[in-house]
Amino acid sequence: MADAPRQDPDSSVSVRGLPVRGRVVCHGYIESVTYPPATNVAAFSAVVVDHEAVPAKSRESGPAPAESGAAAAAPPAGSRRQRPSLPADRLRVVWLGRRRVPGIDAGTELRLQGMVTVRDGLPTMFNPRYEILSHQEEQ
Repeated sequence: MADAPRQDPDSSVSVRGLPVRGRVVCHGYIESVTYPPATNVAAFSAVVVDHEAVPAKSRESGPAPAESGAAAAAPPAGSRRQRPSLPADRLRVVWLGRRRVPGIDAGTELRLQGMVTVRDGLPTMFNPRYEILSHQEEQ
């Protein structure tokens, strides 16, 4: 069996450039973390965004005036309904069997390596290898 071609460890894909499935090395910042309650299965998760990501306040601007109204909400008659596009600017990372991962907090810059799949409409990576590149200072 032939070995897979080796990737340069310094080359990484942006979160927006992730494939739908496959092994990747990507780079980004942790936007948020979720701590599971003691009654749930241990699965620590974080949401990673691109290192070039646009701040959340500029993304939350309301719809453009041309898009508001009933005509924009309803698809034209006779057109096929399309699946919603994937939120390509976010990656969910899940560490199964862990309630906390030391060093993984909001604002931390990471390089992740693992298999990407789509779970609940969001690109997801389970139990990735990770490298902490920088850590946000406490304020």
